[in-house]
Amino acid sequence: MDYFGALGAFVHAAETRSFTEAGRRLGTSSSAVGKAVVRLEEELGVRLFHRSTRAITLTAEGQLFQDRCQKILADFDVARAELVQAKVVPQGKLRVALPQLGSHLMPYLVEFQLRYPQIELELDFSDRLVNVIDEGFDAVLRIGMINDSRLTIRQLTGYKHRLVASPDYLSRNGMPLAPDDLKSHACLRYRFPTSGKLDVWPLVENGVSLHPELPQSAIANTIDSLFAMAEAGIGIALLPDFMVENSISSGSLQSVLNDNIHDHRKVCILWPSSRQQLPKIKAFIDFIVSRLGSGKS
Repeated sequence: MDYFGALGAFVHAAETRSFTEAGRRLGTSSSAVGKAVVRLEEELGVRLFHRSTRAITLTAEGQLFQDRCQKILADFDVARAELVQAKVVPQGKLRVALPQLGSHLMPYLVEFQLRYPQIELELDFSDRLVNVIDEGFDAVLRIGMINDSRLTIRQLTGYKHRLVASPDYLSRNGMPLAPDDLKSHACLRYRFPTSGKLDVWPLVENGVSLHPELPQSAIANTIDSLFAMAEAGIGIALLPDFMVENSISSGSLQSVLNDNIHDHRKVCILWPSSRQQLPKIKAFIDFIVSRLGSGKS
């Protein structure tokens, strides 16, 4: 049964007290309106109208039902209007998953919120591998690449790592001049929260990758902790270049062994292919690409 059609026929008939006038409003015949009302009465098990050869009037049950139906149809019209508007103006909840490193994008994310105040931004910072579709995320910023036919993927400008330490630490312990020198230094190591493995420092010498046994003077599963320890003069840490560039410029950190670090981490943003035309998602993707840059395909 077409409930919305029947409710519409009933409400128009109740408002006009005429099947004929209700049919005119709806662009159908009076008999079609009458049949819809009869089907509705049979479904509900009550009589909604008193009928005579000259007029129709609402029963007590019909009056009560009219008030309810008018609200239902009004709410439906509002919901439909909101959906139409959502196709034009970026708005609504936007769930975004980011790695822990994404916390350093907060100035951009704040700028995005100020630009699109009708978008309710929900951020999830975690290094775990989220399931974009099943967990209901609208967009995910991820280190590395992924292949999933259900997702649209856009590569962004990636980043490199730098080995850094405070000038105070280096004055006390000396400047490492070769990768092998790190064995006698305090190395601040990152442990992946999901796997429990230590991040491997991408050391090279004369174009050959090195895998020395490095000290584990301190271990943390957040980059921010390692950054704070490095600035405090506790040791040497491997950190993303975008995270330490300001500290290097200000002199609170100093990079070491620049020629012996060789890596590039890919970063991508991905979102459900079925939702890519939604204005809120398009606005977010375009904004992030404008701030972080687009990487090579």
